[in-house]
Amino acid sequence: MIKQASRAIEHMTARERRIQRAKYARRNKMRYIDKLLNELEMLNLADQRQMPPVLSVAINKVIEESPEVTVLAQAKPASVMEAMDALYEIQDSLMYNQIEDE
Repeated sequence: MIKQASRAIEHMTARERRIQRAKYARRNKMRYIDKLLNELEMLNLADQRQMPPVLSVAINKVIEESPEVTVLAQAKPASVMEAMDALYEIQDSLMYNQIEDE
């Protein structure tokens, strides 16, 4: 009986760790997307339509790693506004999933 209780506690602890890791990963991804969106907003305010290559690569990587993106947004964004739209879609999905998880 003690062994069963011990296993149940270990199982719950492992489950809680997985949940905690998932929450931190989601928060970190949202924080990173916020940073990218801030950079894009600065470009937008400066009336820049094209992204610097480094920023473009970072955004494309986030899009590729995000199953939340619709098929339309999976194409590599050609402009600042397209990149912002794709990142907002990912961020909205992350926030929606967070609400469902809680």
